[in-house]
Amino acid sequence: MDQQQQLDFLESLLATARRSGADAADAVLVEGQGLSATQRLGKPEAVERSEGCDFGLRVLVGQRQSIVSTTDIAKDAMPELVNRVIAMAKAAPDDPYAGLAEASEIATSWPDIDMFDATEPSVGRLVERAAAAEDAALAVTGITNSEGGEASWSTHCMTLVTSNGFAASYKRSSFSVSAAVLAGEGQDMERDYAWSHTVHETDLEDPATVGREAAERAVRRLNPRRPASAAVPVVFDPRVSGSLVGHLASALNGTLIARGTSFLKDRLDTQVFARGIDIRDAPHRSRGLKSKPFDAEGLATRPKAIVKDGYIRSWFLDLGTARQLELQSTSHASRSAGGMPAPAPGNLFLAAGSVSPDELMADIVNGLYITELMGMSVSMVTGDYSRGCGGFWIENGRISYPVSDVTIAGNLTNMFLNLVPASNLEFKYGIDAPTVRVDGMTVAGPGE
Repeated sequence: MDQQQQLDFLESLLATARRSGADAADAVLVEGQGLSATQRLGKPEAVERSEGCDFGLRVLVGQRQSIVSTTDIAKDAMPELVNRVIAMAKAAPDDPYAGLAEASEIATSWPDIDMFDATEPSVGRLVERAAAAEDAALAVTGITNSEGGEASWSTHCMTLVTSNGFAASYKRSSFSVSAAVLAGEGQDMERDYAWSHTVHETDLEDPATVGREAAERAVRRLNPRRPASAAVPVVFDPRVSGSLVGHLASALNGTLIARGTSFLKDRLDTQVFARGIDIRDAPHRSRGLKSKPFDAEGLATRPKAIVKDGYIRSWFLDLGTARQLELQSTSHASRSAGGMPAPAPGNLFLAAGSVSPDELMADIVNGLYITELMGMSVSMVTGDYSRGCGGFWIENGRISYPVSDVTIAGNLTNMFLNLVPASNLEFKYGIDAPTVRVDGMTVAGPGE
């Protein structure tokens, strides 16, 4: 179906639901297609194509709600589906916070965001990219094996119709190329990767550049050491620094705040970071990986300061969590075809600082530079943080030698307060940060 046909289909579905006893309803249709090609050790390994269309119908009977989703969009299947979901809603418990937006709240206009490239690459072009990435990686001295090169393309169309008068859709495209290789021999092998992911094909990094970066990273990790346990400054490479912003987003999620299970539940409008630290959500960024003109409840998205000058200024709220907290939605509702709306950030980023990465490390006598994080032991209830990692040891302000099998630990409350960003912010992942320094973390070697 084209976008107009999707809108017509969902509007007809909602009309059927209202005639069948629903007091209110909304429906979302998610359609996507994708193509990928992989090469390993100089030989094509796989070419895969996927196409899918899922839709979900949510109905409300009073304050009771239910949702059903399916991939079957045959018209003769709709009456049974509608009857089923209405029966489910009547059997559901009352939810005092359930409900659609007021008619005055729904979006009536939004910016035209550059978030779709209509180019559909051929299989041959993707095969060439995957091959170029891996070939460039294998050509680097020291590379001894490969997990492969991969190139992919996909599109995603999201259509939302609600019984309170909202009806719209948007499309997003995605292009990527990656390589993952190994350096060394026997028990002394190290792995690393590189990846480029963009909305427009013309923004994609050269595949050979991606391959060489993956290989050079792997070679640099050879012959790692294991440092002794110590409390030292830790510097997060941009590949991993965005994870700290992601932990903040989780702690500020309205669902956790409403339940009282976030360590930041009482910190709105209080200082959590050092003065000068800004974290922003930018849903309208041109060619942003998580850009969208409206949220999953039909509210207009808008740029928002999440942290301003070190102070938390906003939670991430959908309509349900906003009602529970007696606040207004921040237009952060997100949903899949089969799920209820829930808060989620858009293009979230930590604003760049004023010093370069070299200046950020210049006074570190001994410290850790992290390029990879592994495992996950992060508590949103207490803020306790512990993760395995790999990277390089810092000596006298310079990256010195590779390290592996290291664990870092701390508490996010202290980590946020001691966080200092460098000036090298790039928008590459959807949740982004520049190089970041956090003083006073505990670094422990294996078995310590």
